[in-house]
Amino acid sequence: MNSFKKIGMLIIGWLFVAVGIVGLFLPFLQGILFIIIGLSILSSRSKLIRRLLKHLEERYPEYHKKVEIWKEKVTRWFRTS
Repeated sequence: MNSFKKIGMLIIGWLFVAVGIVGLFLPFLQGILFIIIGLSILSSRSKLIRRLLKHLEERYPEYHKKVEIWKEKVTRWFRTS
């Protein structure tokens, strides 16, 4: 069951990153927020992604609160699954 959670987190993380990249080109979607959320999910596996996430949080501080809320929701969801 543990490997299913890891695979699920990887899929969801990359999905958020992909939607974020598309969102950078669409005016109605906040792409950088989705990218930060996706990298937050993936950061549990890679030091490079953690550094990139830290850089993005410093560059876009207004999204930091939104990201923290999403991180809590995703973490809660994976703990209860």
